[in-house]
Amino acid sequence: MGTPREQVLEAAARLFTSKGFAATSTREIAEAVGIRQASLYYHFAGKDEILAALLATTVRPTQMVVEEIVGLVPPERVETALCLLALVDIDTLARVPNNVGVLYRLPDVVSATNLDYASFRQAHGELVEAYADLGSRVAAQHGVTTSPPALGSMLIQQVEGVITQRAEGNEVDSDHAKEIAAGSLHLCGCTQAEADEAIDRAAALRSDLVALSAWGSQQSQRVV
Repeated sequence: MGTPREQVLEAAARLFTSKGFAATSTREIAEAVGIRQASLYYHFAGKDEILAALLATTVRPTQMVVEEIVGLVPPERVETALCLLALVDIDTLARVPNNVGVLYRLPDVVSATNLDYASFRQAHGELVEAYADLGSRVAAQHGVTTSPPALGSMLIQQVEGVITQRAEGNEVDSDHAKEIAAGSLHLCGCTQAEADEAIDRAAALRSDLVALSAWGSQQSQRVV
């Protein structure tokens, strides 16, 4: 069942993704959990804070291991680092409960200006910068001249296609994850053979990444 806080997040995720953020009240969330509305406020100040906590689950697990990924991979194998980042991000988005990644595409969420949502945008922006850094280094090796900011946006959009796939009822399995990661490398000029090699190396490093960080334990606790 999880802790009361986790139950609130689970109920809110179901309601936000089915009804929309603006159309869901804290009373409905509390009723879905089976607690009083006042009890919900013991865990969260309001809907905005719940939203921020849910959005964080789509980006923070990946953002927290960027340094570990870079540290695991030799600089001359930067395409492997980019591939590993993509695979970790894909796994995060594929496993996050209720596909809450759809939330930051909703008009009533996109237009939010509260501080909590700004915090998420900052974290998301830092992840885009990580893609831009690794991607531009790969691209430079292949003569691709796309600007780093534009390339970072293209790469994260490629990975976040997972959100759309889940919304359409499609399972994102390991083969599909590898296809998405390969697509990211293609954007940077890699051939299919180079992408295949990078995927194999990145897959071999996954266990090392789990050992070095809390990412593995965080992911093992997720329920789709």
